[in-house]
Amino acid sequence: HLSERASLTSQQITNAGEAILSEVAPKKSLKKQKTSETSRALSPSKHISSSRDANMFQIGKMRYVSVRDFKEKVLIDIREYQMDPEHEMKPGTKGISLNPEQQNQLKEQISDNDDAVRKV
Repeated sequence: HLSERASLTSQQITNAGEAILSEVAPKKSLKKQKTSETSRALSPSKHISSSRDANMFQIGKMRYVSVRDFKEKVLIDIREYQMDPEHEMKPGTKGISLNPEQQNQLKEQISDNDDAVRKV
């Protein structure tokens, strides 16, 4: 069912958002030790550099939420990835980048989004 799938995705986004905020809030150390959740999300067959690895959370097949620094601004990416010819994961063009404020707004609206999905 679509509503069950959307609910799961919303929960995954909420969990990833909380993990992201815990990294972004204290800007002392943006590097985080690999957790078992992150290890499960990124299988060994998907070659991702370890610096990016700690800030990526899988939310679907080849879809990830990641945190990155771009021009001294923190961005939260929700993006599809693709395998290049060398079997390296590369970010695709399908995705969106949110600043922390936008990510907080999304988190606040998750239950409203879930309700709207159930109504469709």
